[in-house]
Amino acid sequence: MIFMLFIALAAQAAPAASPAAEPLGGPVVPGVCLLSRQAVFGNAKVATAATARLQQLATEAQTEVNNERAPLDKEQAAFQAEFAKLTPEQRAQRQQALEARMQPIRVKAEQRSREIEATRAKVLAQISDRAQPLIAEAYRARKCGLLLDRNSVMGGNLANDLTPDVVTALDAKVAPFSFNRETLPPAPAGTQ
Repeated sequence: MIFMLFIALAAQAAPAASPAAEPLGGPVVPGVCLLSRQAVFGNAKVATAATARLQQLATEAQTEVNNERAPLDKEQAAFQAEFAKLTPEQRAQRQQALEARMQPIRVKAEQRSREIEATRAKVLAQISDRAQPLIAEAYRARKCGLLLDRNSVMGGNLANDLTPDVVTALDAKVAPFSFNRETLPPAPAGTQ
């Protein structure tokens, strides 16, 4: 009986049709404009080309590390296969020797990761610098007085969204460009 009462109360408390399914719309707010930098960087040709190049650089760096690590992985597997036959001293010696040879590879992997991240940050800054005048141009053309991040808007009339205009302008005025992985000095010992 209490269970049935609970179900009845829960059914009354449940909301009717989901209002989230209905678009909020509303009037255009003059002077209030929106922009999604994330969408600009996700859709502009220069940004998609940069993303593809960064992926290529990351794959090359991973392949480099994997190629250096492969012989050690084989040695590690052989060590594991012989583990039970070895004395504790032999185990410790071989483990230390493998660890000593693996450490430089770990350092290189961390170095390559830092270099890829530095490259990503540099390229993103370059695209951002090239997009900024185009954002300002679209802002003036639409007579904006306030620019909000579109991704933080929960609803409303999105007629003053500058994102498509900026993507179109970026595609027309900024060609994809070539770049290589940044080379960074090795990290100081103990900071990795």
